[in-house]
Amino acid sequence: MRASLAPPTKRSKNARLGFKQSLAHSQYVLFVFNILSHYCSSNPHVTTGIRAGNRFYGLEFFTRSMPCITELYYLFYPHGVKIVPHNIYELLTPIVLAHMIMGDGSVKSHGLIICTDSYTVQDVVRLINVFIIKFRLECTLRAYIQNQYRIYISQSSMASLLNIVSSYMHPSMLYKLKSALSNPSNRNKIEVFDKDTNLTTTYDSINKAATALNINHASIVMYFSRNQQKPYKGRYTFKKVN
Repeated sequence: MRASLAPPTKRSKNARLGFKQSLAHSQYVLFVFNILSHYCSSNPHVTTGIRAGNRFYGLEFFTRSMPCITELYYLFYPHGVKIVPHNIYELLTPIVLAHMIMGDGSVKSHGLIICTDSYTVQDVVRLINVFIIKFRLECTLRAYIQNQYRIYISQSSMASLLNIVSSYMHPSMLYKLKSALSNPSNRNKIEVFDKDTNLTTTYDSINKAATALNINHASIVMYFSRNQQKPYKGRYTFKKVN
C-alpha cells in the first residue's frame, strides 16, 4: 500500500492525501474511497509503472488540498520526514489498527508482520508499546534489513487481534488474519440452524460448514468472535459443539 501526504506547495497552501494499491486490491481502494469520498473531487483512476522489471497496475485517488489534512501532515511530517507522533496512543484506534493491517500487514502461517520499514527503530518501538499497553497484544521487534524494522504480532495474540479489528476490515483483506482464522479452535464441530428449512445440520469444522453453505469461512469465525445472536444473512445461526 502507498498512503501518502503531499505537502503544501506554492500553488496550494494545504496538504492532500493520496491512496494507492495494486489492482488486485481494488476492492479495498474503493472501500477506503467510499469513506473519504466527501474529501475528494474525482474518482479513483488506474495507474501503471515498472516494479522489479515488471509492469505494475494500480488504483489511486487523491483528496482535495484541505486544512484538516495539512494538520495531519505537520503531525506526521514535522520536519519533512515521516515519524510516529508522541500522541500515537490517542490516535491509534481499532479502526486505525485495522487499516495498518490491511495496508501494511504481511500474512504469515503463525502470527502477523506489520511492515514499518520507513520508520526509525525508536518510532517502531513506540508503536509496539501502544500495541502492548492499549491492545494487550504480544509483540516483538524484528530486524528486516539494515536500519529497517518490523513488528511481529505473536500467534498467541491473533484471536484477540481478530476480535479488535475484524469488524473494521474489508472482507477481501481478512486473509491477512489467516493464522487466526485457521487456528485449531476453528476445527471444532459446529451446528448450523437454517431458518428457511427449519433444519439443523452438524459439520466437522467451520471450513466444512462454509464450503457446504457457500459462505466465506471468515464470516462464520467473526460470527463467533462477536458473539453474534442474529441469524447470519437473516438465515443461519451457528453453534459450536463441544
